[in-house]
Amino acid sequence: MKIVVTAQGAKMESPVDPRFGRARYFVLVDTETGQHQAHDNAQNLNAPQGAGIQSAQTVAQLGAQVVLTGHVGPRAFATLSAANIAVHTGATGTVKEAVEQFQGGRLESAAKADVQGHW
Repeated sequence: MKIVVTAQGAKMESPVDPRFGRARYFVLVDTETGQHQAHDNAQNLNAPQGAGIQSAQTVAQLGAQVVLTGHVGPRAFATLSAANIAVHTGATGTVKEAVEQFQGGRLESAAKADVQGHW
């Protein structure tokens, strides 16, 4: 399974970024192989608008099936849902710990956005 974790750095030991659309990095983790690769999200970090939608499109292009993040806004959630990407919020700690939280069933599957846009 391919999982994207929002991160403040490019490594598995980097802290989870609580923001989806304006996360500094997306770390793509393949749970079957253990491989991971960081993708810079600098273009959306300071975007005046549309960061959530553009970030969701990037995640879809990466082939992710699941997103692990702290919070997600309404437009990003709608775009991820349209791409059939499951969203799990409440991720904390490092990227590695967030993946472990997900695999252990300790992250909630989001049924809707949990913050307003431009958060």
